[in-house]
This record gives sequence, structure tokens and C-alpha cells, in this order.
Amino acid sequence: MQPHSWVAIVTLVALLVYVWMGVRVGGARKKSGIAAPAMTGDPELERHIRVQANTLEWLPIFLPSLWLFAIYWSDLIATIAGAVWIVGRILYALGYAAAADKREVGFVIQMLATAVLLFGALGRAIWMLVTVGA
Repeated sequence: MQPHSWVAIVTLVALLVYVWMGVRVGGARKKSGIAAPAMTGDPELERHIRVQANTLEWLPIFLPSLWLFAIYWSDLIATIAGAVWIVGRILYALGYAAAADKREVGFVIQMLATAVLLFGALGRAIWMLVTVGA
């Protein structure tokens, strides 16, 4: 059995990046003086909340795609694509926190990394089904 250690590390680092985003929401709340459960009233807080929410929206697409790509194709390529996704999410978070129009580069990077993993895993699973029958 292949241990998939690098893919596991990428998974855990991606989750730590998500935790980091949550901590940044807390910092923005403190800076703005807006306590939970309020989510509006300060543009910087709203951008931090949006970064965290958008990342949460992408995690259910990214994580299964990462693991299925590793299983069907390659741990190494999955690890690299996963690391690219993490870098994209960090760039997205830093850009968006600065100004909403600075989020695009990071978003595109993570979107492309996810597309490679998602369509790569799907294509290989279909190919295995058609050629091997299992």
C-alpha cells in the first residue's frame, strides 16, 4: 500500500492555511471592533470573511480531487498541484485582504490547480473503467 505521505502533508497544510484565514478574520474583527455574529460594517473585515468563506467553498472540490489524482495518477504531481493550490489560496487571501480587485491572480492559480486535479482524476477514473472494467 502506498502511504501517500506527501499528499497527506499537503492536505494538512491546506487545512492549516484555512485555520490561518480564520485567525485573520478574528484579527480583523478585533481591529474593526465588530463582534460576532455581525459580519458587515467594515470593508476589511468583510474581505477577510469572504476569503475564509471562499476557501471553505473550494475545499470540498480540492481535497477529493487531490486524493483521487494521487490514487489514480501520481503522488508527486498531486503534491505539486496541491502546493500550487496552497500558494494560490495564500496569494488570494493576501490580495483580497488588501483590496477586492487584487484577488484575481491567486484565484486563477488555485482554480487551475484544482482543474488539473479534478479533470485529471475524472479522466483517469473513466479510462480505468473503460479499459479495465473496474
